[in-house]
Amino acid sequence: QLKSIQHHLRTAQELDKREPVVAYYCRLYAMQTGMKIDSKTPECRKFLSKLMDQLEAMKKQFGDNEAITQEIVGSAHVENYALKMFLYADNEDRAGQFHKNMIKSFYTASLLIDVLTVFGELSEENAQHRKYARWKAAYIHNCLKNGETPQPGPIGLEGESFDAEREEAGSSSVHSGTTQPSSSSTFEANNIPTSNYTGIHIPPGAHAPANTPAEVPHNTGVS
Repeated sequence: QLKSIQHHLRTAQELDKREPVVAYYCRLYAMQTGMKIDSKTPECRKFLSKLMDQLEAMKKQFGDNEAITQEIVGSAHVENYALKMFLYADNEDRAGQFHKNMIKSFYTASLLIDVLTVFGELSEENAQHRKYARWKAAYIHNCLKNGETPQPGPIGLEGESFDAEREEAGSSSVHSGTTQPSSSSTFEANNIPTSNYTGIHIPPGAHAPANTPAEVPHNTGVS
């Protein structure tokens, strides 16, 4: 049941040493989302209880960090990091540099924008960034997998129909924090299998922040 939050928890693990504040909010998002999905079955309760303990421990450890104690500071911190990941991937994409690091950066940016929902409703701009990043990650991943050359930058037709489809689906679902259903329906409408979203298995440790050369995957120590 809690499969949908595993990507956010994996991202938290990868960022523990480098970006503990972002890692903390990834876990907070996972816990809040997990509670909505299933807080009753013993297995899920046990899992969420461990996650809660982990959050409490992190809160004590970073208790003097304003980004943990003040949501407005935390929100800006997470948003800044998410956009840094997005811009890195977007710049690589527009330059025609297609590789696993940039795919993962697009996908991670979309996960971190999910995390921003713990602070309230997403801005329209961030909702668009999330949708575009997730679509780009799936599109480039599938192109490379099939031996095709992806088209760099925004692709007019898909982008336009994306917006129209989302409006028809109702924008409220985009902000609800349960992003999968609205995302899936949008993808189906564009004749792209829904598995594209969740089927991106990118190896851990391939993160590349904006200032990291794409060719040098960051070693997070996570096996």
